[in-house]
Amino acid sequence: MTYENVDVRRENGVAYLTMEGANALNALDDATTDGLMAAVTDAAEDDDVRCIVLTGDGDAFGAGADLAQFDGDESDAPELRRLAAALHDVVLQLHQAPKPVLTAVNGVAAGAGFSLAIGGDLVVVSEDAALSYAYPRVGLTGDGGSTFFLPRLVGLRAAKEILLLDGDLTPADAVDLGIATEAVPADEFDDRVTELAERLAAGPTKAFGATKRLMTESFENSLAEQLSLEAEAMADATHTEDYARGHAAFFEKDDPDFVGK
Repeated sequence: MTYENVDVRRENGVAYLTMEGANALNALDDATTDGLMAAVTDAAEDDDVRCIVLTGDGDAFGAGADLAQFDGDESDAPELRRLAAALHDVVLQLHQAPKPVLTAVNGVAAGAGFSLAIGGDLVVVSEDAALSYAYPRVGLTGDGGSTFFLPRLVGLRAAKEILLLDGDLTPADAVDLGIATEAVPADEFDDRVTELAERLAAGPTKAFGATKRLMTESFENSLAEQLSLEAEAMADATHTEDYARGHAAFFEKDDPDFVGK
């Protein structure tokens, strides 16, 4: 399938989704957001896809909406609500995807691009990239889950510092704060993203999906509730082919050949 303003390549169990927005910063206009929603949904539902990679085209990961389309007053409220709702559908699909999601931040990630970047299960950042919350610079609050993910990643106090002072974050800053998994030299970036994505895609996909769900739900559960959910998820995992393969490989002292089922 083809998706407007989003290139999709499937290889070795990985779906690589590349945003190709309307300008050099891959701004999220209607067409790009709609294309991204369709691409993410299809990848999440496809059992042959065992890892999703989200990245940007060219020198940018992605920026927010193109401000040129707004008037700068209260008449913009309905359109901002609509754009935010479309973006939030994408964020939810990525967050709830029953397989690992890797965000590959190849360049500038600002506004909504910042929100998408930090929402991955793993976040790999090129050393040529820069991350910026950016909303306060135009007098706005953030969207795309930025106020949800960031406090959980860095703690409330550090999140307030990042969002209220709104400085640009270097790749090293992002790693030190726990926003990014690792920073990689630009000339090694593509190879490292592929290496990590294929490693995730070779894992026990259903167990990974359940583990993601357990961690997300843990913020709302008591310890007793979480322990019960862990036991239930582990019992459910015994019904997968990957459990049988992993169990056999353990006793054969071999690496398991998981198939994602």
